[in-house]
Amino acid sequence: MHKASWGMLFAACLVFATSAFGQQGEARILAAREAIRTGDRNTLERLAQQPDTHLLDPYVRYWLLLNKLARPDAPPATELADFLMQEAGSVLAERLRADWLRRLAKDSDWAGFLRLYPDLQSPDGELRCHHWTARLMNGDRGVLADVAAQWHDLTDAHSACDTVLRAAVSSGVVSADDAWWRFRRQVENRNTGNARSTLAWLDDGDSSALEQVMKSPAQYLDRLPANFATNRGGRELALAALVRLVREDMPGAHVRLIRLQDRLGADDRAYVYSALALRASWAQDRMARDWFSAAGDIPMTAEQRAWRVRSALRDNDWNAVLGAIERLNADEQQQAEWIYWRARSLAGLNRRAEAEALYARIAGAPHFYGMLAGDELGRPFVVSPGATALSADQLRLAEDDPGLRRAIALFQLDMRTEAVREWNWSLRGQDEVFRLAASRLALKYDIFDRAINTAELASPNGAFDLRFLTPYRDLIEPQVRSQGLDMNWVYGLMRQESRFVVPARSSSGAQGLMQVMPATGKWVAGKIGMSGYHQGLLAEPNTNVQLGTSYMRLILEDLDNHPVLASAGYNAGPGRAKRWRDARPLEGAIYVETIPFDETRDYVKKVMANTVIYAAMLDGQPQSLKARLGTIAPRPDAQ
Repeated sequence: MHKASWGMLFAACLVFATSAFGQQGEARILAAREAIRTGDRNTLERLAQQPDTHLLDPYVRYWLLLNKLARPDAPPATELADFLMQEAGSVLAERLRADWLRRLAKDSDWAGFLRLYPDLQSPDGELRCHHWTARLMNGDRGVLADVAAQWHDLTDAHSACDTVLRAAVSSGVVSADDAWWRFRRQVENRNTGNARSTLAWLDDGDSSALEQVMKSPAQYLDRLPANFATNRGGRELALAALVRLVREDMPGAHVRLIRLQDRLGADDRAYVYSALALRASWAQDRMARDWFSAAGDIPMTAEQRAWRVRSALRDNDWNAVLGAIERLNADEQQQAEWIYWRARSLAGLNRRAEAEALYARIAGAPHFYGMLAGDELGRPFVVSPGATALSADQLRLAEDDPGLRRAIALFQLDMRTEAVREWNWSLRGQDEVFRLAASRLALKYDIFDRAINTAELASPNGAFDLRFLTPYRDLIEPQVRSQGLDMNWVYGLMRQESRFVVPARSSSGAQGLMQVMPATGKWVAGKIGMSGYHQGLLAEPNTNVQLGTSYMRLILEDLDNHPVLASAGYNAGPGRAKRWRDARPLEGAIYVETIPFDETRDYVKKVMANTVIYAAMLDGQPQSLKARLGTIAPRPDAQ
């Protein structure tokens, strides 16, 4: 049995074995956690009254106070303040302070909120919104200027911000144009609830029509009265319907735009063309370039600006690529991806010296673009030899840290959420040596994801022995050999999928080391003749690796034996990976850059960069990412 399974069985036995006269140690912690989950206040009260010196004892008291805060009769402020003082500096003190602030906001105790808020170290979006509201309710009108300064970052702000956002619009501190800008972004993001709220703040907004716009945009447009554009609200709802229709029926949206264009202003038409261009880029439709041209210089979102570059890349038009990159904002142009593609466009225009100067800025960095830049300069990727060395005293810095000790105790009780929270809190403000020592500590206890993430935080360009681990090799290597796969690619993909967390489970239901979906597991089991398969087997590391590597082989064979296509297929499905090819051979890096799904594009970049690093480490030879990316063959239907 794997150690994670033993841990769960051990915890269950501890709970079972406790007597009716009191629970101590780990059993008490587990019982308290179950009590907070079920809302069992009596058990929490009883457990909190039992004296104990367990490392995790503060959790019992925290859960009791959390339970009390959720009830109509909130606990006395002195009881909460005592806990904050006793646990000062801990993650539990931070969490209780945040919980208390939410209760004060619920009770509209804005004066109390303002007294407590300054001690909160990491407020989330909801609490920042409540803080603005508290200031406004306390007569601080200056908060409206603060809101206006951050307006373009508040499109998807928590609903707790509504009061102060509405006040900023109604007072004129935020202009109607900016309010309509917010409405447009919310429609684009299909955030109907927030869009409805924004409409309600505007004098000529008609929130009652929004539901039809979002549900039946074609019908709404086809029934527009001749005078729909005589006021801002009517025109904006028509634009919203056009943008909504772009997602469902791109040609239909274009036809209706042409039909209505004489009643729309030039900027309004350009706005719709920018939406059409983005959608066409995702669909790899050649009309994207024409529609970006029609959009002209209309202000675009960061996503639209990026896809203006990508659509030109897909056409292999280096002049257009360079022009689109020069239209990114200043911060975007300094990102590694656009430095690389700017250099490529300059090289494609025979401006080699300029290109090499840009390559040199990022070459050698252990990421997708740094590796590609190194390849262009004739410098294949290498990993510096040797392990990350730390002295015994340096290692003790982490071993003696109370927060890390609590985190390890929580990991050992399979309380991963609480453990990760404690771990991350303990790393705040720490230097590289402490974080590397913490990474070593995590590795000592086989907490592989914390070892990797902590080493990345400490040394994003080094510490490869900690950042690129090879655990479970006894399970993985036999499967890799039997499937005829590249060990480096398998480790590169597995590292991205699960960070080697055995019980990892995604929001979509993928499970285990290789994040196998239940339906995929069933299909692969049938393909390889696995008898007695059931979904529960996905939690077993041996079976998970067998199914995951078998799936890698099956999709690799179905996708030209190309690891780029197979990596995309593993994440988004092999059918999509096929459709994203072009009518002509396509450079592998351009294929990856123009994957329409943000998650899959980022995933493939990381899997392939991971593969190069593992190869450099395990094979001990310089590695070329560009060679691994190779060329993507045309779609069969285009040949």
